[in-house]
Amino acid sequence: MIDYEDKTYTVQGQKIHTVEAGDPSRQIALLIHGWSSSWYALKPMMDLLSQRFRCVAVDLPGYGESPPFEKRTTIPMYAELMADLMAEVCDSPSVLIGHSMGGMISVELALRHPILVERMVLLSPTISGRLSRAIRLFITPVFYLERIPLGNAIVRGLEKVIVGLTDQLMRPVSFAARSGITEEDYKRIRTDARRPGQARTRVECYTAMRDNDLREHLGRVETPALVLWGAEDNTVPLRDAGVVADLWPQADLRIIPNAGHWPHFEMPEITRRQVSAFLGLPRSSNGLYNPVTRDEIVKIREAAQFLAHSAVGNNLNMAQRTRLAAQCIHRTYAAGETIADASDTGQEMFIIKDGTVEVWNDPDGLGTGEHRHDSMTLITTVRPGQITGELGMLDQGSRSADLIAGEQGAEVLLLGREPLLTLCEDDAVLGTRLLWNIATAMSRRVRFILWQLEREKEDNNE
Repeated sequence: MIDYEDKTYTVQGQKIHTVEAGDPSRQIALLIHGWSSSWYALKPMMDLLSQRFRCVAVDLPGYGESPPFEKRTTIPMYAELMADLMAEVCDSPSVLIGHSMGGMISVELALRHPILVERMVLLSPTISGRLSRAIRLFITPVFYLERIPLGNAIVRGLEKVIVGLTDQLMRPVSFAARSGITEEDYKRIRTDARRPGQARTRVECYTAMRDNDLREHLGRVETPALVLWGAEDNTVPLRDAGVVADLWPQADLRIIPNAGHWPHFEMPEITRRQVSAFLGLPRSSNGLYNPVTRDEIVKIREAAQFLAHSAVGNNLNMAQRTRLAAQCIHRTYAAGETIADASDTGQEMFIIKDGTVEVWNDPDGLGTGEHRHDSMTLITTVRPGQITGELGMLDQGSRSADLIAGEQGAEVLLLGREPLLTLCEDDAVLGTRLLWNIATAMSRRVRFILWQLEREKEDNNE
């Protein structure tokens, strides 16, 4: 059960209400909601990320429990306020999670203060600032009507009719035809959108987004980003996703089927998998993401650094190595201890982190697990950064040799077949590079063996 904590900060004289979860000593994940919303818009992400981060979900000024700005609202004002909040609550670069307008604020923040942002996850972000035609034709007039005192009185007097009408209009605009959002979540989202007292902020934000077109600035974004978009998003249209693909090629853009503007509510499992892969959350054997201890976080970071100098980490950036490290199991073996027996069916490969692993062949093919070195042949010694066991993992056949910890023992990273397949499915770029690196390591090993055989043949001929 996740414990949520309400907090209110005063930053530069502006009160900001937040809802927080997760260990207070951990890295901050700042969650920024979108237009006509509140912290609740990112609750599914909070439930997931609080397993590894200290999640701080804000109510932007003018929304939820936070009072509005005294001045006219702009996107740069939001970005600077979030930067000031981060300066108060963060002791290291943070992860940003932004939905819709919150995605625009996140990008603006990363452009202005890149040192504050380690990575970003953007859910259907506003890029050009121009919402769909349906929003402009049907929804916007109601918001502008609310802004006028007399119009606001009319809206209040016809509240049931207005709310019913906007709900009928908003559902197909915001959600996919086969959306998986629950009725409870839908009602809460719509309640936030109709919260009294937000009319001025809604109108100002609508204009602020249009005034903050990010298209010509995307090429300057240095922060690694995962961008998720619902295939049926009729609020922030997919043409903005096309802009991301064209002008921000460094971003990891994914389109989620059967989702509209709220993919984290509509297709939660796919969204969780994509976000977890990007942020390096370990995946357990039952497919669920379990809470990560502080020691595990340290090990993941150390392993990610180590993988830069390993056979499988070639040409992988830090974010990709973190994803890979999060799927590995750390194991330590004493000198002479069996790591894998030739009689075993291969289900994992081993990346040597420290010490050595000896590969022994039983000429009699007994596969008993009793390693009598006088009757076995030492094939090779695998050293830090190298891999072994990959053939058995890939074809699930029996292993061709015994793997035994060397004289100094061995520390290994164990990568199972299922986590590898999950990585390939969730992150095609990482999966392709990883499989290429494994194949390259295998090729080099085969070439070296062939070279040894050729040298032995030449020596025998002499």
